[in-house]
Amino acid sequence: MNKFPQLLLLFLLVAPLSLSAQDQNIRNYGIEIGVLQPGPQNTITDVQGVKVGHQTIIKGNNIRTGVTAILPHDGNIFQQKVPAAVYVGNGFGKLAGSTQIEELGNLETPIILTNTLSVPTAADALIDYTFRFAENDDVHSVNPVVGETNDGYLNDIRGRHVTKKDVLTAIGKANSAKAEQGNVGAGTGTIAFGFKGGIGTSSRKLSENLGGYSVGVLVQSNFGGVLQIAGVPVGKKLGKYYLSDELNETADGSCMIVVATDAPLDARNLKRLAKRAMLGLAKTGGIASNGSGDYVIAFSTAESVRIPYHSDQSIKSQNVLRNSAMSPLFMAVNEATEEAIINSLFHAETMTGTDGHTVEELPVSKVLEIVEQYSRDAK
Repeated sequence: MNKFPQLLLLFLLVAPLSLSAQDQNIRNYGIEIGVLQPGPQNTITDVQGVKVGHQTIIKGNNIRTGVTAILPHDGNIFQQKVPAAVYVGNGFGKLAGSTQIEELGNLETPIILTNTLSVPTAADALIDYTFRFAENDDVHSVNPVVGETNDGYLNDIRGRHVTKKDVLTAIGKANSAKAEQGNVGAGTGTIAFGFKGGIGTSSRKLSENLGGYSVGVLVQSNFGGVLQIAGVPVGKKLGKYYLSDELNETADGSCMIVVATDAPLDARNLKRLAKRAMLGLAKTGGIASNGSGDYVIAFSTAESVRIPYHSDQSIKSQNVLRNSAMSPLFMAVNEATEEAIINSLFHAETMTGTDGHTVEELPVSKVLEIVEQYSRDAK
């Protein structure tokens, strides 16, 4: 089973099981997913230029929702668009703006994640945000990109409590620091594998001989299946998986996956990259159920492939990676997606919401015991 049994045993001997909320990456418990190295922060913000901001909305007993904003760069995105692609693993969802990305191969606004019934509000806020730039005074069409998952088990979703101000606040908070995870932003009211889900993120950094490129992934986990962690059937061992109990009667919910890279990719190879993110979801035990909207949005931050809104040239010339250079990036996004989803669970905390519904956090200590035992038995 690779080296993580020894790492885990060492961790258990020298460190407490309780870590601060923002230190609960799975790696901090001695378990490594994949073979590639993460970036310095192990978040999507390791990709140069990417910023993430959250607005968490918790009010009274019934409101448990929020907004997460992902910016590919801090300039005027409408004027300096970035190449992008969308891959639909299962289309039971409301990914606003996806058809224009598919058609033109670019992204012209920040990406907003929120709850299902707040997509129109978020789209309207993105239009306001775009119109704030003086350079955009002559703009009459904006393609706002908004993804969602349904947080209605914990949140009074019909109340539509997300406002345009909340969306703009999330954008305003966006920064390149280590992105917060767990019960924050768009992950505030989500559920994954019958446990509290949330926002999760991870990154991978390729070696210099492979280009030195970074790949970062951020997920909004809200889906079901049979949880696996680093290949260990944790959900089965815990007796908590799709069809096992009342909370797992359905595997529906959705997973939004945002992939960023600084590799100079065109929209075609970004779509190929996006497809591989679904492999990472599958490795966690997700099944892309009938009612789960599983979407991947991938974009490149490389300045050399940006797409200016105005140009005097009718022919565009760019240097982009060849197909034969893509495999290391495919491996990176596969690993980072798997780890981001698991991180969303490790960071999330027990929450009680609307109608008194309570969703328990992942029992980390039990999980570590299962992983250790499984690793010992597999020797």
